[in-house]
Amino acid sequence: MTRSLPAEILIATKNKGKVEELGRLMSGLPVKLRYLLDFPDVPDVEETGSTFGQNAVLKAAGYARLTGLWAIADDSGLEVKALGGEPGVHSARYGGEDLSFEGKMALLLGRLAHHQARAARFVCVVALADEAGEVLFTGEGICPGAIADTPRGTGGFGYDPIFVPDGFEQTFGELPSAVKQQISHRGRASALLIRYLLHFNAV
Repeated sequence: MTRSLPAEILIATKNKGKVEELGRLMSGLPVKLRYLLDFPDVPDVEETGSTFGQNAVLKAAGYARLTGLWAIADDSGLEVKALGGEPGVHSARYGGEDLSFEGKMALLLGRLAHHQARAARFVCVVALADEAGEVLFTGEGICPGAIADTPRGTGGFGYDPIFVPDGFEQTFGELPSAVKQQISHRGRASALLIRYLLHFNAV
């Protein structure tokens, strides 16, 4: 039996920056997008995986079962080569969960102070699960670049002000959102997901 796209799909995040970014990326889909902010009583799904992919799957499947909706979840982070891939899957908790992203960026820049090589990349894995928690799709997006000397720009969120994508001189915090949407790790992973959803009923 051919399955159809549901009328509603949950974007499983409470991060307002991700809500806005994923909302723009998926605005062309023929479904109503719901958000965890619409479900204040739903408990958090723990991110206990050791990879971005494991965490994305845990969240998509967990929130799908909790809400009874198809759920899209992503896990993403910054990997800095000179720091052995840190902060990686711990990007959101780098230096402690209570440390602001200004503090996290300062911590990272301090640890990079004696390194000349500043290569880095943003990684995002997005997962889709149906209402029973069965994972239907996963896709990965990578955006290579380098770490700036100091934070620049007020756009985006997280580590965006210190990340300069390859081929550009501006940070993600300085680039227009339309440009970032085309080249970012989340944009690339979401494009794979959107392609899957748009062709979901293809025989």
